[in-house]
Amino acid sequence: MTDAKGTPSDDDLVFKALASPVRRQILDLLKESPRTTGEVCAKIEDLDRTTVLQHLRVLETAGLVNGDKVGRQRRLTLAPLPIKRIYDRWIGDYARAAVDLLESLGQ
Repeated sequence: MTDAKGTPSDDDLVFKALASPVRRQILDLLKESPRTTGEVCAKIEDLDRTTVLQHLRVLETAGLVNGDKVGRQRRLTLAPLPIKRIYDRWIGDYARAAVDLLESLGQ
């Protein structure tokens, strides 16, 4: 959904970020532990550094990744609140409805 100026909503940015398998792979890496930009680039072996940095920029714009400068390195951490917001709004309701349906079938 966009606002009156055509700017994507926060949820749109999160869905766009999650649509890419590479970006989901980066989120999985950061879920394990915080990493430097260089460590993330080294783990995504089939892409060059510039492409990985572009994916990181999309994740940061969506608020899914935080980058903090530590000396000469950027330390990347997962920011789970946007995913929780998506879960609460979309997935949680559907999961509860499915559980209710299964419960009613069991009776």
